[in-house]
Amino acid sequence: MIRRVVIDKKALKYLAELPEKSRRLITEKCHALADDPFPGQGGDKELLHLEYNIYRMHVGRSFTVFYQIAEDDKLIKILEIATIEKAHKLYKRLEG
Repeated sequence: MIRRVVIDKKALKYLAELPEKSRRLITEKCHALADDPFPGQGGDKELLHLEYNIYRMHVGRSFTVFYQIAEDDKLIKILEIATIEKAHKLYKRLEG
């Protein structure tokens, strides 16, 4: 099932400020979520918060993408893109 991927304005702004190679890699991984957004083998995707349906996906060793899946609307919403260091702080906020 193909889903549509939308990127939040804040995440899009952050993405635009990155070097071209990082931007391309993140964009490709985000668009790949349209085909397979759920965690599975490989461990690059994980459900972080069940109540808010927030997932995270590692992109390389440098970035993390936070997203939600709206299965009824066939939509993937990219909420935030962050460095691994910033992402660890966000994990703690989601758990708390």
